[in-house]
Amino acid sequence: MWNEPYLETCCRASLHRVVLAGALGRPDGLKDGPCLARLAGMGLVRRRADERYEITDAGRSRHAAEILKQEATPGR
Repeated sequence: MWNEPYLETCCRASLHRVVLAGALGRPDGLKDGPCLARLAGMGLVRRRADERYEITDAGRSRHAAEILKQEATPGR
């Protein structure tokens, strides 16, 4: 049963951009700022001290399952 909050298309795209940014992180203040804030509120990304967003373990799992359509592996 699906029990995770729905991610709008724009938020899924934003999550993918955070993954693509890698260790550099995704800066705040871009058009996807509201999505980044929503993703942070859901625990899928976190805002670092340098004001950039990075993926969390929960975000990696959600990205794998929903965007890459792979079965999520714990701890990845």
